[in-house]
Amino acid sequence: MVATLTLCAIPGPDMLYVIARSIGQGRKAGIVSAFGFSIGLLVHTCAAALGFSALLMSSPLAYSIVKYVGAAYLIFLGISMLLSKKSTSSLGKLKQASFKRIFSQAIITNILNPKIALFFLAFLPQFVNISEGGLGWQILILGIIFNIIGTLWNIIVAFMAGFAGDWLKNRPKFSRLQQWFTGGVLIFLGIHIAFSQIN
Repeated sequence: MVATLTLCAIPGPDMLYVIARSIGQGRKAGIVSAFGFSIGLLVHTCAAALGFSALLMSSPLAYSIVKYVGAAYLIFLGISMLLSKKSTSSLGKLKQASFKRIFSQAIITNILNPKIALFFLAFLPQFVNISEGGLGWQILILGIIFNIIGTLWNIIVAFMAGFAGDWLKNRPKFSRLQQWFTGGVLIFLGIHIAFSQIN
């Protein structure tokens, strides 16, 4: 838990995405993103427990395909945000209808980030007790604990960033800035993933 809390406090792609969504569309959108990432992390946890992460790490082609598809998806979302003609003054009418889309985007973004799969493969086994057996179940439980802590942390981040978004929303001249900030962060994350290497 100490290791997880330390890692969660370090800004990563998930946190930046939650911050961008919270500032751009309010804390509820950020919280929805946090829960979307939670589902994505659950998928990675199950994959690690079943050994799929090891398969991904052993296949450079599979890793590259997942990495570039994920990067392209993020860049596409960012460019769409930048080209959108909607101002944040109209977001209030769109929030409820967009939550489902925000949720699915967070899930897809998380699942298509192979770095997370590799991280789970490297991180979770460090806390497994081999003598107890049931390694798959141990990894699954550890992954769920990591997921719960990470989700709670992202929800806190969403609340904090949401206050900044509320402040900006009451200032019309910053409405376009919110849109550019959100889109810019998504494009940055996509480029970062595309050029990242296996460490």
